[in-house]
Amino acid sequence: MGGIPQLPKQQTIERTPYQSELDYFKANPTVAGMATEDNRVIINPYSNLTKAEKNSVFQNEKARIIMRTNEKAKPRFSLTDEQKKFLDGTTYKNATSQDRAATIAARILAGDPSAGKPTKEQLEFVDKLKKMIK
Repeated sequence: MGGIPQLPKQQTIERTPYQSELDYFKANPTVAGMATEDNRVIINPYSNLTKAEKNSVFQNEKARIIMRTNEKAKPRFSLTDEQKKFLDGTTYKNATSQDRAATIAARILAGDPSAGKPTKEQLEFVDKLKKMIK
């Protein structure tokens, strides 16, 4: 896609968690990973995820970084009532509408069933997002 910056490959975008992040992960073992403020991906070393599951988390977090750093990659779709209800029960309850949409998009991309049933508009966005990640 012309003009859309590509992120580096996994080995350069992923980094080792800092001590404060390790402390957070240890206290929150259900948090599998995160896109950090320095636009890197960290994976929770205390989680019991398989290699395939960790790769899915990596793709999810990488997608979040793309949506955060690329104006053309920001989701502009509506959430379903089911998705809103789900997010209201998470740490995303008070997040911006942009962050909530990005969370759903990244989960759809990663195949996470917690995203709920995606709309046609959401699936079209995620297809475009996949092309930006490659």
